[in-house]
Amino acid sequence: MTQEADDNRSLTPSDSPCVAVCSTLYDDICRGCGRTAMEVANWVFLSEDEKRAVWARIKAQGYPKRKG
Repeated sequence: MTQEADDNRSLTPSDSPCVAVCSTLYDDICRGCGRTAMEVANWVFLSEDEKRAVWARIKAQGYPKRKG
């Protein structure tokens, strides 16, 4: 099974994309998960639809960047 298939099966929109590699030092985008600083800070307040939209955008951009 591919990592992508495993991710799609095990993640729900509510699951945070955080990979514990947080860095927004040089811009507003986290280098680990691809979310903006505001998306990270407000994740628990976003609706399921908003979380789905964030997941779609960050996956299209190659995030989250997991080690392994």
